[in-house]
Amino acid sequence: MKADAVRGHLDGLLLAVLEPGPLHGYAIIAAVQRRSGGALELRTGTIYPALNRLERLGLLSSSWQSSGERRRRCYELTDAGRATLAGERAAWAEFTEAIGSVLNPGPTPGLAT
Repeated sequence: MKADAVRGHLDGLLLAVLEPGPLHGYAIIAAVQRRSGGALELRTGTIYPALNRLERLGLLSSSWQSSGERRRRCYELTDAGRATLAGERAAWAEFTEAIGSVLNPGPTPGLAT
């Protein structure tokens, strides 16, 4: 899938994979890839700036967690992040309905086909 396809939807993707609970960066990348059936492969250079921006906006919080000798920053949704995710989902539903109506038009009432 083209990288351009993700542009504009990255925030929603990140918020959605964090909805079940906290994850560190590589786990976020793996979750997006797994949930998309391998169609979406995000790079660390893409997600870390986005995660930092979402945290500055108050949509995510983060903390350092240890796994053995390794420390990782884990991110989780805030209440504002959950509200934003709900808005992203509503906007996505509206967008896909509009695009679907153009790409796969049904019969128009009152017109002969």
